[in-house]
Amino acid sequence: MANYVAYVRVSTDRQGKSGLGLEAQEALISSFIASTPGAKLLCPILTEVETGKNDDRPILAQAIARCHQTGATLLISKLDRLARSVSFIANLMKAVDFRVAEMPHAAPFELHIRASVAEEEARMISARTKAALAAAKARGVKLGGDRGYRPPHDPVRLANAGASASVVHTRNANRFASEIGPVLAELEVAGVTSNKGIAAAMNARGVATPRGGKWTATAVRRLLARVETLA
Repeated sequence: MANYVAYVRVSTDRQGKSGLGLEAQEALISSFIASTPGAKLLCPILTEVETGKNDDRPILAQAIARCHQTGATLLISKLDRLARSVSFIANLMKAVDFRVAEMPHAAPFELHIRASVAEEEARMISARTKAALAAAKARGVKLGGDRGYRPPHDPVRLANAGASASVVHTRNANRFASEIGPVLAELEVAGVTSNKGIAAAMNARGVATPRGGKWTATAVRRLLARVETLA
């Protein structure tokens, strides 16, 4: 029997409270445990709210300590939910045995390669975006900030709808589209305008979809359509 201590991470407190990003990670872990003979979680999944750029992870440290105490293996959902830093991944490999639910058969060498690619993509996108933003600022272009959208508060409408799932979904989708506006503006200034390109850039930045998944060209097209209705 193989024992595991599972760890998941979300970037913001809002994601943690809403479940954005958590459900997809927990689903991957559950699928891994269910499909791996003899696999067992020793404790409830440990969740950390922290940016991937911060190496100080008290909950991760707690998970590693639990692994050392019990001889268990650390289980994470996706490599980019752990970190996009090659050095961070390398140091973790020295500290504890871990598996990636999304890539159950990946060897350490493959994990190093994937981490290297993700780190370089993030660096290149960041460099291009900073350069483009600096140029735009020099031209007097105003970026980011408040787009002016506020979710409508209509108690009568909500009461009549019985706070239906569709109403709640629409409200949450509109809020997400409003909050993601500055990111889209930055990508546009950086020259990333195609749906496929925006999807790749959002994934490289670690920006999850409202359901916590990866962006696709179709998902971006739908997001842009919603952003347009809020403009």
